[in-house]
This record gives sequence, C-alpha cells and structure tokens, in this order.
Amino acid sequence: MQNITLNVKGMSCGHCVNSIEGSVGQLDGVNQVTVKLADAQVEVLFNESQVTLDKIKEKIEEQGYEVE
Repeated sequence: MQNITLNVKGMSCGHCVNSIEGSVGQLDGVNQVTVKLADAQVEVLFNESQVTLDKIKEKIEEQGYEVE
C-alpha cells in the first residue's frame, strides 16, 4: 500500500470534496481518499499494483481540478 498527498487547485466547497472522494474512491485499488479542503490537499491510500498514481491524478483532473 502506498499513501500519497497531492496538492490540488480549484477545490472550494463540500461539493468539491464529494466529487473527488466519490470519483477517486471508485477506482479499483483505492482504499481511502481524504480531501483536506483548507489545505488544498487530497490524501490517497492505494495499492500500487492495482492502480497507478497517474490514473488517480487523471481522475481528479476529470472532475475539473488541477493536480500540482
């Protein structure tokens, strides 16, 4: 398991939190997603043999946010 923290621009409300947690959380291999709105960060605990970091970033960007 790998735990990463991504800096994400564009999050501003509860809808943003739900959007990211819902979409990333549906990926196979993702065990936990925690959005820290005040810090503009997304923490993801995932199994790197099932899902790539690039796929997680892509899923966040599909929701309209920018991953730094």
